[in-house]
Amino acid sequence: MRVVTWNAGRVSTAASVALADQLSGARLRDSYAETISSLTLSVIRMRDNELVLGPLTLLRFGTPTVTRDAVDWPIEGGLLAGAAGGRWRLQASTGRVEASLTGYRPRLPRPVYALTHLQVHQLFTRLYLLRLRGGEPAPGVPAAAPDRWRAAAVDAAFCLTLTHMTGRRRLRRTLAITAAYHVVCWSIWGRTLGGLVLRQRVVAVDGSRLTLAQSLLRLVVLPLSWITRTSVHDNIACTEVISDQ
Repeated sequence: MRVVTWNAGRVSTAASVALADQLSGARLRDSYAETISSLTLSVIRMRDNELVLGPLTLLRFGTPTVTRDAVDWPIEGGLLAGAAGGRWRLQASTGRVEASLTGYRPRLPRPVYALTHLQVHQLFTRLYLLRLRGGEPAPGVPAAAPDRWRAAAVDAAFCLTLTHMTGRRRLRRTLAITAAYHVVCWSIWGRTLGGLVLRQRVVAVDGSRLTLAQSLLRLVVLPLSWITRTSVHDNIACTEVISDQ
Protein backbone atom coordinates (compact mmCIF):
# COMPACT_ATOMS: atom_id res chain seq x y z
CA MET A 1 0.00 0.00 0.00
CA ARG A 2 1.31 3.47 -0.97
CA VAL A 3 -0.21 6.91 -0.31
CA VAL A 4 1.06 10.39 -1.25
CA THR A 5 -0.67 13.61 -0.14
CA TRP A 6 0.22 17.31 -0.29
CA ASN A 7 -0.74 20.14 2.07
CA ALA A 8 0.55 23.72 1.77
CA GLY A 9 3.73 22.66 -0.02
CA ARG A 10 4.47 19.82 2.38
CA VAL A 11 4.31 16.19 1.33
CA SER A 12 3.28 13.14 3.33
CA THR A 13 3.75 9.56 2.20
CA ALA A 14 2.90 6.17 3.64
CA ALA A 15 3.79 2.65 2.57
CA SER A 16 3.35 -0.70 4.28
CA VAL A 17 3.72 -4.44 3.77
CA ALA A 18 2.47 -7.48 5.63
CA LEU A 19 4.97 -8.84 8.14
CA ALA A 20 4.75 -12.05 10.14
CA ASP A 21 7.40 -11.18 12.74
CA GLN A 22 7.15 -8.40 15.30
CA LEU A 23 10.11 -5.98 15.12
CA SER A 24 11.32 -3.62 17.83
CA GLY A 25 11.85 0.10 17.31
CA ALA A 26 15.59 -0.39 17.79
CA ARG A 27 15.66 -3.07 15.08
CA LEU A 28 13.73 -0.83 12.70
CA ARG A 29 16.22 1.99 13.32
CA ASP A 30 19.27 -0.18 12.78
CA SER A 31 17.88 -2.06 9.77
CA TYR A 32 17.01 1.20 8.00
CA ALA A 33 20.60 2.44 8.26
CA GLU A 34 21.88 -0.96 7.08
CA THR A 35 19.53 -1.03 4.09
CA ILE A 36 20.42 2.49 2.93
CA SER A 37 24.09 1.56 2.95
CA SER A 38 23.49 -1.79 1.25
CA LEU A 39 21.26 -0.49 -1.54
CA THR A 40 23.63 2.36 -2.43
CA LEU A 41 26.85 0.34 -2.00
CA SER A 42 27.71 2.69 0.90
CA VAL A 43 27.62 5.75 -1.38
CA ILE A 44 24.79 7.08 0.82
CA ARG A 45 24.71 6.18 4.51
CA MET A 46 23.44 7.21 7.92
CA ARG A 47 25.98 9.02 10.09
CA ASP A 48 25.07 10.55 13.44
CA ASN A 49 21.39 11.00 12.50
CA GLU A 50 22.35 12.43 9.11
CA LEU A 51 21.80 10.95 5.66
CA VAL A 52 25.07 11.74 3.92
CA LEU A 53 26.57 11.49 0.45
CA GLY A 54 30.30 11.84 0.99
CA PRO A 55 30.76 15.25 2.70
CA LEU A 56 27.22 16.38 1.80
CA THR A 57 24.36 16.15 4.28
CA LEU A 58 21.29 15.20 2.26
CA LEU A 59 18.94 15.14 5.25
CA ARG A 60 19.58 16.02 8.87
CA PHE A 61 17.44 14.37 11.52
CA GLY A 62 17.00 15.13 15.18
CA THR A 63 17.45 12.55 17.91
CA PRO A 64 15.10 9.66 17.14
CA THR A 65 12.39 8.58 19.53
CA VAL A 66 12.60 4.81 19.86
CA THR A 67 9.72 2.88 21.38
CA ARG A 68 8.84 -0.80 21.71
CA ASP A 69 7.58 -1.06 18.13
CA ALA A 70 8.52 2.19 16.35
CA VAL A 71 11.23 4.75 15.64
CA ASP A 72 10.50 8.39 14.82
CA TRP A 73 12.99 10.93 13.45
CA PRO A 74 12.22 14.69 13.34
CA ILE A 75 13.53 16.31 10.12
CA GLU A 76 15.73 19.33 10.85
CA GLY A 77 17.24 20.23 7.45
CA GLY A 78 19.78 19.18 4.85
CA LEU A 79 20.34 19.83 1.15
CA LEU A 80 17.12 18.08 0.12
CA ALA A 81 14.90 19.84 2.67
CA GLY A 82 13.39 23.23 1.93
CA ALA A 83 12.77 23.90 5.63
CA ALA A 84 12.89 22.17 8.96
CA GLY A 85 9.80 20.24 9.97
CA GLY A 86 8.15 16.93 9.34
CA ARG A 87 8.90 13.44 10.59
CA TRP A 88 10.11 10.09 9.26
CA ARG A 89 8.55 7.17 11.16
CA LEU A 90 8.87 3.39 11.00
CA GLN A 91 6.38 1.29 12.91
CA ALA A 92 5.69 -2.43 13.22
CA SER A 93 2.11 -3.16 14.23
CA THR A 94 0.32 -6.49 14.35
CA GLY A 95 0.86 -8.14 10.99
CA ARG A 96 2.25 -5.07 9.18
CA VAL A 97 5.22 -2.73 9.06
CA GLU A 98 4.71 0.86 7.90
CA ALA A 99 7.02 3.69 6.83
CA SER A 100 5.54 7.18 6.86
CA LEU A 101 6.87 10.61 5.97
CA THR A 102 4.76 13.45 7.40
CA GLY A 103 4.88 17.18 6.72
CA TYR A 104 8.15 17.21 4.75
CA ARG A 105 8.91 20.32 2.67
CA PRO A 106 11.22 19.46 -0.26
CA ARG A 107 13.69 22.00 -1.57
CA LEU A 108 12.91 21.14 -5.19
CA PRO A 109 9.80 22.59 -6.87
CA ARG A 110 6.88 20.19 -6.59
CA PRO A 111 6.83 19.04 -10.28
CA VAL A 112 10.58 18.35 -10.24
CA TYR A 113 10.43 16.70 -6.83
CA ALA A 114 7.53 14.47 -7.90
CA LEU A 115 9.52 13.16 -10.88
CA THR A 116 12.86 12.74 -9.12
CA HIS A 117 13.36 12.70 -5.36
CA LEU A 118 9.87 11.35 -4.59
CA GLN A 119 10.34 8.41 -6.98
CA VAL A 120 13.69 7.52 -5.41
CA HIS A 121 12.24 7.86 -1.90
CA GLN A 122 9.31 5.58 -2.71
CA LEU A 123 11.54 2.98 -4.37
CA PHE A 124 13.99 2.87 -1.46
CA THR A 125 11.13 2.73 1.04
CA ARG A 126 9.48 -0.16 -0.80
CA LEU A 127 12.73 -2.12 -1.06
CA TYR A 128 13.43 -1.51 2.62
CA LEU A 129 9.99 -2.80 3.64
CA LEU A 130 10.20 -5.80 1.32
CA ARG A 131 13.63 -6.70 2.70
CA LEU A 132 12.19 -6.60 6.20
CA ARG A 133 9.41 -8.89 5.03
CA GLY A 134 11.85 -11.29 3.34
CA GLY A 135 11.01 -14.14 0.98
CA GLU A 136 9.13 -16.29 3.49
CA PRO A 137 6.40 -17.21 3.18
CA ALA A 138 7.01 -17.45 -0.56
CA PRO A 139 4.53 -15.59 -2.78
CA GLY A 140 3.99 -18.74 -4.87
CA VAL A 141 5.74 -21.71 -6.45
CA PRO A 142 9.00 -20.50 -8.04
CA ALA A 143 9.13 -20.93 -11.82
CA ALA A 144 11.66 -23.50 -13.00
CA ALA A 145 14.88 -22.12 -14.46
CA PRO A 146 14.42 -23.81 -17.88
CA ASP A 147 10.94 -22.28 -18.17
CA ARG A 148 12.33 -18.85 -17.31
CA TRP A 149 14.88 -19.17 -20.11
CA ARG A 150 12.18 -20.28 -22.55
CA ALA A 151 10.03 -17.29 -21.60
CA ALA A 152 13.03 -14.99 -22.11
CA ALA A 153 13.58 -16.47 -25.58
CA VAL A 154 9.95 -15.78 -26.50
CA ASP A 155 10.28 -12.19 -25.31
CA ALA A 156 13.55 -11.67 -27.20
CA ALA A 157 11.96 -12.91 -30.43
CA PHE A 158 8.91 -10.72 -29.87
CA CYS A 159 11.00 -7.58 -29.24
CA LEU A 160 13.07 -8.23 -32.39
CA THR A 161 9.84 -8.61 -34.36
CA LEU A 162 8.52 -5.31 -32.98
CA THR A 163 11.78 -3.59 -33.89
CA HIS A 164 11.65 -4.98 -37.43
CA MET A 165 8.08 -3.70 -37.83
CA THR A 166 9.14 -0.15 -36.90
CA GLY A 167 11.72 0.07 -39.67
CA ARG A 168 15.40 -0.65 -40.00
CA ARG A 169 16.76 -2.59 -37.08
CA ARG A 170 19.11 -0.50 -34.99
CA LEU A 171 20.63 -1.32 -31.61
CA ARG A 172 19.28 1.76 -29.81
CA ARG A 173 15.75 1.20 -31.12
CA THR A 174 15.90 -2.46 -30.14
CA LEU A 175 17.09 -1.63 -26.62
CA ALA A 176 14.42 1.07 -26.19
CA ILE A 177 11.60 -1.23 -27.31
CA THR A 178 12.90 -4.08 -25.16
CA ALA A 179 13.14 -1.86 -22.07
CA ALA A 180 9.71 -0.29 -22.51
CA TYR A 181 8.11 -3.66 -23.24
CA HIS A 182 9.45 -5.34 -20.09
CA VAL A 183 8.90 -2.43 -17.69
CA VAL A 184 5.31 -1.85 -18.84
CA CYS A 185 4.41 -5.55 -18.86
CA TRP A 186 5.91 -6.24 -15.42
CA SER A 187 4.31 -3.14 -13.88
CA ILE A 188 0.80 -3.53 -15.31
CA TRP A 189 0.24 -7.24 -15.85
CA GLY A 190 3.11 -8.87 -13.99
CA ARG A 191 3.96 -10.90 -17.08
CA THR A 192 5.33 -10.53 -20.58
CA LEU A 193 4.25 -12.54 -23.62
CA GLY A 194 6.84 -15.15 -22.65
CA GLY A 195 5.37 -15.28 -19.16
CA LEU A 196 1.90 -15.72 -20.61
CA VAL A 197 3.03 -18.59 -22.84
CA LEU A 198 4.98 -20.33 -20.07
CA ARG A 199 2.38 -19.46 -17.42
CA GLN A 200 4.62 -17.48 -15.10
CA ARG A 201 4.61 -13.97 -13.69
CA VAL A 202 6.83 -11.56 -11.80
CA VAL A 203 5.72 -10.35 -8.35
CA ALA A 204 7.30 -8.65 -5.37
CA VAL A 205 8.36 -11.00 -2.58
CA ASP A 206 5.12 -10.23 -0.74
CA GLY A 207 3.06 -11.23 -3.78
CA SER A 208 2.11 -7.68 -4.77
CA ARG A 209 2.47 -6.10 -8.20
CA LEU A 210 5.76 -4.39 -9.06
CA THR A 211 5.92 -0.61 -9.11
CA LEU A 212 7.23 1.15 -12.21
CA ALA A 213 10.49 2.06 -10.47
CA GLN A 214 10.90 -1.48 -9.15
CA SER A 215 10.41 -2.91 -12.65
CA LEU A 216 12.97 -0.47 -14.06
CA LEU A 217 15.49 -1.39 -11.36
CA ARG A 218 14.97 -5.10 -12.07
CA LEU A 219 15.62 -4.54 -15.77
CA VAL A 220 18.73 -2.41 -15.21
CA VAL A 221 20.29 -5.05 -12.96
CA LEU A 222 19.29 -7.97 -15.22
CA PRO A 223 22.63 -8.08 -17.13
CA LEU A 224 24.42 -8.84 -13.84
CA SER A 225 22.37 -12.01 -13.59
CA TRP A 226 23.56 -13.10 -17.02
CA ILE A 227 27.16 -12.55 -15.95
CA THR A 228 26.89 -14.24 -12.54
CA ARG A 229 24.30 -16.84 -13.62
CA THR A 230 22.34 -16.07 -10.45
CA SER A 231 19.13 -14.13 -9.85
CA VAL A 232 20.90 -10.94 -8.78
CA HIS A 233 18.17 -8.78 -10.32
CA ASP A 234 15.48 -10.52 -8.27
CA ASN A 235 17.51 -10.23 -5.07
CA ILE A 236 18.12 -6.50 -5.51
CA ALA A 237 14.61 -5.62 -6.71
CA CYS A 238 12.98 -7.91 -4.10
CA THR A 239 11.07 -9.83 -6.77
CA GLU A 240 10.26 -13.43 -7.58
CA VAL A 241 9.13 -15.28 -10.70
CA ILE A 242 6.32 -17.66 -9.81
CA SER A 243 4.48 -20.32 -11.78
CA ASP A 244 0.73 -20.23 -12.39
CA GLN A 245 0.62 -23.96 -13.12
